[in-house]
Amino acid sequence: MTQKILYVRLPCNPIFPIGVVYLADHIHKLFPEIEQRIFDMGTVAPLDFGASLEKCVDEYQPTLLVFSWRDIQIYAPVGGRGGNPLQYAFEFYYAKNPLKKLHGALGGMRVTAAYYGELWRNLGLIKRGLKRAKKYNPQARSIIGGGAVSVFYEQLEDKLPEGTIVSVGEGELLLEKLLRGENFQNERCYVVGETQPRDNMIHEAPTPLEKTACDYDYIERMWPEFKYYLQENDFYLGIQTKRGCPHNCYYCIYTVVEGKQVRVNPADEVVAEMRQLYNRGIRNFWFTDAQFIPAKKYIPDAIELLQKIYDSGMNDIHWAAYIRADNLTPELCDLMVKTGMNYFEIGISSGSQELVRKMRMGYNLRVVLQNCRDLRAAGYNELVSVNYSFNVLDERIETIRQTIAYHRALEEVFGVDKVEPAIFFIGLQPHTHLEEYALENDILKPDYNPMSLMPWTAKKLLWNPEPLGSLFGEVCLQAWENNPNDFGREVMAILEQRFGRADLEDALNAPMSGSVSHEKLPVTSNQ
Repeated sequence: MTQKILYVRLPCNPIFPIGVVYLADHIHKLFPEIEQRIFDMGTVAPLDFGASLEKCVDEYQPTLLVFSWRDIQIYAPVGGRGGNPLQYAFEFYYAKNPLKKLHGALGGMRVTAAYYGELWRNLGLIKRGLKRAKKYNPQARSIIGGGAVSVFYEQLEDKLPEGTIVSVGEGELLLEKLLRGENFQNERCYVVGETQPRDNMIHEAPTPLEKTACDYDYIERMWPEFKYYLQENDFYLGIQTKRGCPHNCYYCIYTVVEGKQVRVNPADEVVAEMRQLYNRGIRNFWFTDAQFIPAKKYIPDAIELLQKIYDSGMNDIHWAAYIRADNLTPELCDLMVKTGMNYFEIGISSGSQELVRKMRMGYNLRVVLQNCRDLRAAGYNELVSVNYSFNVLDERIETIRQTIAYHRALEEVFGVDKVEPAIFFIGLQPHTHLEEYALENDILKPDYNPMSLMPWTAKKLLWNPEPLGSLFGEVCLQAWENNPNDFGREVMAILEQRFGRADLEDALNAPMSGSVSHEKLPVTSNQ
């Protein structure tokens, strides 16, 4: 029987589904005779989810459904799912005004209902799609993967139809082996009701894969919704230049999902892929790597790629990425500006070198600052988003003051209006060092459910421990009240007003020994 694969991208924000696209492209290059189609539910109206999926299955009659599930955990300082989950949580946990606390409770209930509703809806869509496919092909089966599944694969085991293949991380080789009729159990996967997920399976290294330029002529033929992403000029379409992240950051899941071995895609193939999208009118690109320049050894690869982009004549594009700014060089800075970089994110998490070291992030903040000066000298005059994760490990008043000093130094380099502080409170995730720390210190119990949004669990997973948790809660609530449209800058202003600013040199130097004790906190009140 000829295989017919239907890729179902489960509902999420309309972000270009690069993972599904690359998976379908890989299979087409190996098995050109196999029929494939992408059904992107990110472009479907919510009331039509179920009916549109059944209609697609009825028309296509697939033998294999590949479901991609992008999002589950919801902790973020932005709106969504019926409101701002971080704001509601802080109102509920930290507001002193009973009406504000009630507002947070009601908002939190809406967010919780939306969260569980999405969870049950997506599980229902998986079951509904498979049941419908079996109507036409009784032997039809399903695979489920994607970012959400890779993180919560253990918790999903008892919620999926029996026989479902659960894929962790990259899925190309798993799908390839399945289609060849080969044993795929050595890939990072398990079969619901037949096999169990191996211990620490997510930490197993993925098999290296040589990546060639995606064939967008083929993708356009087999994906009816493709043109949805071409109609607006503000979409940034994803391009992957490498996979893997060699770092060991305390709270990050990327390094285990993608693996620590960095696999660089050939520059000529990346440019050829960009050219196909460029010829379709795309001018905005997002390099979807965990980090565009993950370590110094990959600087020559980044230089080669940017030089080839520049030489390609695509001189009216813009691009953006996560960038480890400690790996910039004057040559790279020049190429970044010349090739149209107009936004990048730096995930330093703290402006205190001491805390950066304790979070195992590998950043040298002094080098980052100097490299930012080099980038500005090269002519960069666009937006920089700096991610700060307050109160992760051993935060205290002095490290807050150091973060303020460092942030003000970045503003001196780029300009206040160009440096956007993104304030995050870590959503604790399974398989991270932070989870290990929480379990070892009896903050979490071994049988806790990381997918739970019950208040007694959510407060622990939304990482903001005492003795500073209430202080940050109070500051954030004041920032939302004062200036909700510029939350990050307002948080920084309030913190500086209350605690002042350290000397920059204090922020750039980290003590290598000695224990940390929390300072006595000053008495504060809502202003």
